[in-house]
Order: sequence, then C-alpha cells, then structure tokens
Amino acid sequence: MPTFPLPDLSLDGCVVIMTGGNTGLGRSMALAMARCGASVVIASIDEVGAETVAAEIQRMVGPKRSLAVVTDITNLDQCRALVEQTQATFGKLDVVYNNARRLMRGPGLPPGGNSLPLWKTDPEIYRQTVTVNIVGTFFMARAAVEYFRKIGGGKVINVTTSRRNFSGPHNSPYGVTKAAVESQTLIWARDLDGTGITMNSFLPGGASDTDPKRPKKEGQVLLPVDIMDPLAVWLASNLSDGTNGCRFVGNLWNPDLSPTEAAMGAREEPVFAEQVGF
Repeated sequence: MPTFPLPDLSLDGCVVIMTGGNTGLGRSMALAMARCGASVVIASIDEVGAETVAAEIQRMVGPKRSLAVVTDITNLDQCRALVEQTQATFGKLDVVYNNARRLMRGPGLPPGGNSLPLWKTDPEIYRQTVTVNIVGTFFMARAAVEYFRKIGGGKVINVTTSRRNFSGPHNSPYGVTKAAVESQTLIWARDLDGTGITMNSFLPGGASDTDPKRPKKEGQVLLPVDIMDPLAVWLASNLSDGTNGCRFVGNLWNPDLSPTEAAMGAREEPVFAEQVGF
C-alpha cells in the first residue's frame, strides 16, 4: 500500500514512458501515475520485469492502459522505436521519465556495491555506468525531443541523486554520472526554451528502500520506495506546464499543501551560466 497520499490530480489522457519502470522507484512512480489516470509504457532491458509491471497496471486500472517495451537506452534506435511504438499504441506521448540507470549495486559488483575508492573501482563497471547513465539518458531524451518538436510540446524528467553524491568519497562513478545528468538537464532546458518542451531533474532526497539486497548500515533510515510518487504525478500533470530547468526533491513534498504549493516547496531554483558569471 502507498505510504504517501497521491495528490488529487487527474492524468486522464496522459501517456507516459517510464524507463527502468520494472522495479524500484520507476515501478512505484509508474503505478502512481496509472492510478491517477495515465497510460504508462514500461521500458526496460528486463523483459519479464517490464511485462510483470505492465500486467500489474492492467489488473489495477483496467485493460489497454499499459505497455511493456524491451528497450536498451544505450541504443538510440531502440529509444526511437520505443517512442514510435508508444505513439502507435496510444496515439501520442506526453511525458518521458528518464529513470533507467546503472546503479551502484548489481551484476558484476561486490555485495556492498560500487561504493569504492578510485583505485578499487572496476574500470569496466565505470565504463558501463557512464554509458548507461550519461549516454543512455542523452539517447532517450534525444528520441523524445525529436518527437516532441514535431508536436510542439512535451516533458522530459531526468532522475538524479543527492548533491552529496557529487563530491563525497566512494561515489565514483555513480555520483559522477548523476552530476553530468544535472548539467545535461540545465543545458537542455535552455536549448528548449520557447519550444513548449520542458526538461527537469528529480530525485528522492536520500537513500530509498528499493533494493532488498542493500547492506544495512547502522542507524540508517531509508526513504519509502514511493517517496517520489506525489511529485511524479504533479510533474506529469498540466500544473507543471512551463516549469523548465528545475530540480525537484521527493522528500520535500508536503501533503498538507495544495499540489502546486507542495511542488514549489520541493523545487530548487535553477542556476544558469549567466547567473554564475565565471
């Protein structure tokens, strides 16, 4: 059952792609948007996982509201095919969540994950992480924007991480790649100014309870897996229209406020080049 109440917003008619929607934060956000009326495409390299979540959505909200598409985001042709299949199935595409990523834990990594010093980090894992998290995010955003430019609007939301991971010890390569995603988001947002297409970043705001194999640290309190769901719904809704180049933090959402007030309270103001000056 959800930990956090979803905002009273309708996503009826909205079509969303959730990359990496087969598990964890992606699955939770996908289910939340489906509950609010969206049709959701689950994209993942894990065919069984994607089909399982798509079927879960169908059981929850009814037939013809979800689709599973096997997609490797490091392949631009597959990203374009995902957009095309979504449009062919649902007639359009409104929102893309760039959630798929190479995590610090997983295949080929020690039990504690890739939270290692520079000299112990596996070079192949580093390469894979950069390819998936940076190049894959670009490919998926590129494919989405190619379509959105044709229709004159759309939204891309890039899932990132807490800023402490950009400079803390043992956070390479994951923190490196997510710092790049933050930069990509700001740059692309300016590229898209005036097009009707928006680009924002989104993060939980702390370690979330998405991995049952995560080693438990003494005293650590993990955020619920649905920590991002209320904001995910708001970002997909028409209330977020025109919001561009911003960073949203899931655990700053205040359910006692109106949806837009809560979203603004969870938003960090964008900082662009001309504001820095050097």
